[in-house]
Amino acid sequence: MKLHCPPRRDSETSVRGGSGRLLALLALPLLTSCGVTSRMEPYKQTDAVINDGEQVVILARKHHANREAEQEFIDCISESLSKGRTGLEVHSSTAFEDMMYPWFEPSMAPLSTDDLATLLEKPGVMDQVRDTGVRFLVWLDGSTERVASGGGITCAAGVGGAGCMGLAWWEDDARYDATVWDIDELSSAGTIHADVKGRSVMPALVIPLPFIARPQAAACRGMTEQIRQFLTTPEGYGAGPDPELG
Repeated sequence: MKLHCPPRRDSETSVRGGSGRLLALLALPLLTSCGVTSRMEPYKQTDAVINDGEQVVILARKHHANREAEQEFIDCISESLSKGRTGLEVHSSTAFEDMMYPWFEPSMAPLSTDDLATLLEKPGVMDQVRDTGVRFLVWLDGSTERVASGGGITCAAGVGGAGCMGLAWWEDDARYDATVWDIDELSSAGTIHADVKGRSVMPALVIPLPFIARPQAAACRGMTEQIRQFLTTPEGYGAGPDPELG
């Protein structure tokens, strides 16, 4: 867990008077509750790894309308997975779906490796997949949702000016599941589960000051690192180091 809250400063804790005491009261829950927590659960059931010249494609599992991964999350993982010295060859999800049309549309996309095998037996489909260079297909389910909120801020204006006072907070939960399919072996290579919670707070003493947690961005970083390890490390790898959260 890594908290993204402002560090405690002596000048703030030594302020005297009613405003200083109020500021301290507002800062206390900020320092103790603002932040992001992460849980990653990878499970790999084969020793298959990605080789030079092979690609991976990240797709949203569109059968689950209420759990379909957001396109920006798909794009985030695809772009992050291809960057750096350890970057992998990532095929564009849009280009893959367009080239394989209509086989990966919501009403026709395979739901299991048995369905995938049946699809690839259709005339010309396997040749289309091989033309893309894709070896591993990663299905993503999930979403980021607001799960709780509380507190409140009151604003008013008068002869002496305007200002706000109070403390509001909210909690978002980014939950995603990745299922990795090995197209060459027509089998499931395993799964990765990510659950990232972020609590944001907004204290107000005249001016609201939002301290925002971004669990979806943290989930992208964590899921990217897990997929990278999954595809480059044989069976038996662990969850790895905690991803840098933000």
